[in-house]
Amino acid sequence: MANEKADAVVAADGSGNFTTIAAAIAAAPLKSASRHVIHVKAGVYKEFVVIGKEKPNIALIGDGMEKTMITESRCCADSIKFKTPDTAIVSVHGDGFLAQDICIENQAGPRMENGQAVALLCSGDRCAVYRCSLKSYQDTLYAVSNKQFYRECRISGTVDFVFGDASAVFQKCELLARLPLQKQRNTITAQGKDRADSNTGFIFQNCTVAADDDLSHSQAAVETYLGRPWKAFSRTVFMQCSFSGIVHELGWLQWEKDPVPDTLFYAEYKNTGPGADVSHRVKWPGFHVLHDATQVVSFTVANFINETNWLQSTGVPFTP
Repeated sequence: MANEKADAVVAADGSGNFTTIAAAIAAAPLKSASRHVIHVKAGVYKEFVVIGKEKPNIALIGDGMEKTMITESRCCADSIKFKTPDTAIVSVHGDGFLAQDICIENQAGPRMENGQAVALLCSGDRCAVYRCSLKSYQDTLYAVSNKQFYRECRISGTVDFVFGDASAVFQKCELLARLPLQKQRNTITAQGKDRADSNTGFIFQNCTVAADDDLSHSQAAVETYLGRPWKAFSRTVFMQCSFSGIVHELGWLQWEKDPVPDTLFYAEYKNTGPGADVSHRVKWPGFHVLHDATQVVSFTVANFINETNWLQSTGVPFTP
């Protein structure tokens, strides 16, 4: 995308076509068959951004995940009117969305109750997020549905901070567990597949699981798990990833006091690092330690999200 000319420029200092991202989205064409590139210059943009279904093929291109920041604060605890999707700082419903070199942060902070505070919600199909930082505590990334791809992103949070029911592949991303409130445990994923015939799930390939700065500098004893089953057919695979020692030896956690469904599918394949030892993992029927490449070929980008031309057209690198 670096060489693609911007159709609009957003600059907080007034040097672009718009001073807010929302205004640039409002001016974008309806139902465009071609990509509409919006360059968001370095700066802090305190706003909520919604990209509706009628605005497909929007690309938000920043100047770097440490330079272009979209930030606001909202969580379910703020009002009984807020449901989890209402808390999202950026909500994407249009197909063909691309985000690159941007930070999206929900500053609501951790809560003991009703702490859902989404940074990015994405329900569009064939969406790609590249070199972006997604920050919150509970429910950072809501990958709602359809095919999605995340590459070289930094995603941080505490409770269920990657959740939803998309068919999503994450490659070379950093999954950073933050310091939660006392008596809270960190769960990286809460995948929501609810039907046996659904081809959804979360695939993490060549990613890193580690502590964010606040947790690494803390003396608190915090349990961090790879995930827990939001729905009965929850499916999550970690393959060829690096796990720091923060990953609990059990690896996975049940959903509150609910019985663990036998129908879930959780798998680990050739991960490395202090937290990758599977000898003490949960003994659930749906948990699998995989050893052969033929067992994970269906979880590759080419097969799991049916990459044909859509991902190549974004310019985002990927491993097929």
